Amino acid sequence: MYRFVFTLVLGRLDPEGVHHATVRGLALLSRAPLAKRLLHRRLAPRDPALRVEAFGVHFPGPLGLAAGFDKDAACAEGLAAFGFGHVEVGTITAHAQPGNARPRLFRLMRERALINRMGFNNSGAQAAARRLRRPRGVPVVVGVNIGKTKVVPESEAVHDYVASAKELAPLADYLVVNVSSPNTPGLRDLQAVELLRPLLVAVKEVADGTPRRTPLLVKIAPDLSDEDIDAVADLALDLGLDGIIATNTTVSRAGVSSTETGGLSGRPLKARSLAVLRRLRARVDDRITLVSAGGVEDVDDVWERLLAGATLVQGYTGMIYNGPLWASRIHRQLSRRLRLRGITSIGEVVGRTAPQADTLGG
Repeated sequence: MYRFVFTLVLGRLDPEGVHHATVRGLALLSRAPLAKRLLHRRLAPRDPALRVEAFGVHFPGPLGLAAGFDKDAACAEGLAAFGFGHVEVGTITAHAQPGNARPRLFRLMRERALINRMGFNNSGAQAAARRLRRPRGVPVVVGVNIGKTKVVPESEAVHDYVASAKELAPLADYLVVNVSSPNTPGLRDLQAVELLRPLLVAVKEVADGTPRRTPLLVKIAPDLSDEDIDAVADLALDLGLDGIIATNTTVSRAGVSSTETGGLSGRPLKARSLAVLRRLRARVDDRITLVSAGGVEDVDDVWERLLAGATLVQGYTGMIYNGPLWASRIHRQLSRRLRLRGITSIGEVVGRTAPQADTLGG
């Protein structure tokens, strides 16, 4: 039914307009105690076998919503009520900014993909912090993704990230340093280890100093060379980071007809995202939590990422093309798959087909 409505109605409307309307609706749901509790009771993952523990945080299920949808931390509870195991809000910058000029969001219906050049449009860290301080009416794991304010020069990037971290780390279940969006000029340059190290050291000091020590992750691009992936993995281990999210959107246009600039997400990213995950797992084994994002469409994709070594999986474009019940449906399908195989915990699946991590056989 959703695909029919999407094809005939939603797919013909301005994508950013539909996005903003959806966020407003979910924000209203987040402030409606009875409605969100009823939905959460019906749609949230409840099978104990789906529960995941990563970097000291307990997740009700492995599939979460990637950053980029709830940019201002406006509707995390509403999203959790629809079945996501966690919601990553942002990307949030220290200062409010409008983002890039419109149009800046494009659907590629045939390829089941999106291109965005939003440019971290958000109301800033202080506004997001006010929303995150509200009491949560339903349980939801909230990750906070932070990025560089566009007008801040590279020489002041560390200070800019630290300012966001000081506002948001105490309110986050985990914190993510985003240095991989293609839509902020110069941002991806920060993935170079000589620039990334002082940035992560400074933000980690803030995260480590919160009352509960906020776990810190870094999000990387799919367009890094293999050598750079290895270098970031080694740096994350050296600094004692809690995880790596792989991957952000891609600037590649392989397999798609559009030449719009921006970051490409969805089905065309699937193979590269999986390849980056496998390379990271081969490099770090199980010494650090890996979160896989990019091209996740169905339960088979989630299963494949878990087998390859991801402890958590994220999607965004998959929800756009499959509807609001997408996460709940995948969690139900995962639950059935575990029972059919006699597996009692998602943890038994993670890394099962990864090199040097095969403890259960094929």
